[in-house]
Amino acid sequence: MSLDSAQLETFAAVVREGSFDAAARVLNLTPSAVSQRIKALEQAAGQVLVRRAKPCQATEAGEPLLRLAAQIALLEREALDAARGSRAGTWTRAAVVVNADSLATWFLPALAAVPARLRLLFDVYTDDQDHTAELLRSGTVMAAVTAQNVPVQGCRVQRLGAMGYRAVAAPAMYDTWFAGGVTPQALADTPMLVLNRKDRLQHRFLRTLTRRDLHPPTHYVPSVTAFDEAIRLGLGWGMVPDLVADADLAAGRYRELAPGTGLSVPLYWQHWRLEAQALTALTEAVRTAAAGALR
Repeated sequence: MSLDSAQLETFAAVVREGSFDAAARVLNLTPSAVSQRIKALEQAAGQVLVRRAKPCQATEAGEPLLRLAAQIALLEREALDAARGSRAGTWTRAAVVVNADSLATWFLPALAAVPARLRLLFDVYTDDQDHTAELLRSGTVMAAVTAQNVPVQGCRVQRLGAMGYRAVAAPAMYDTWFAGGVTPQALADTPMLVLNRKDRLQHRFLRTLTRRDLHPPTHYVPSVTAFDEAIRLGLGWGMVPDLVADADLAAGRYRELAPGTGLSVPLYWQHWRLEAQALTALTEAVRTAAAGALR
């Protein structure tokens, strides 16, 4: 039995928009029509594909179909534009996921470098680099900046380089908390900044430096910009990308806790194994931007 493209499109809209009602608005359908299409697709698959929650999510059985729906939409758009010979073409939404530090430093110039004639609308997700491939695996995104070098099924992986990090603090905080040196005891007592509960960079640094599992007092600041400002204000110390730390260290706004003992995080670009013009152009732009920014 072949799959219905309209049903696949509706399934993707429900997951993307988070509810049947929101998908109905986007597709100019009634919620009843959306529900009927989803039920028909689930009957064809013989599986429950949508987890009816807030927001709606694809089930494990639905993830391959979610990926297929997005791939079909991309290939159909490119084929129709080529057949019509249209210079402008239609807009296509390209979903990608990237770690917050890359997004705040080198990744946006990559998106800006994608030719405008491709008419891509980017849907950018953020997650920790150790977890970004999960959205690729679920079919939510077509590509990911990730720390995982093992390709997700149906994807290609290419090394981008490594993002360097340094442990830094505001000078006044450094003088107060590390007056006796950056010792294991001082590190265990000094407030630390962490981006979110998936962020393990600070703990990795502590383990590398002291060979101990330390658990200092921790602030959670889930914004890269606010994270950097919190360090400058003396709220705590944290790991900052070299791309950001260099200027602040030179200007005296940061003090490095242990010069020469930062971390290097390898990053990879994983994307669908699909011959699509938009994906090829995006990959080229990402690789070029990474080559100029990463180690």
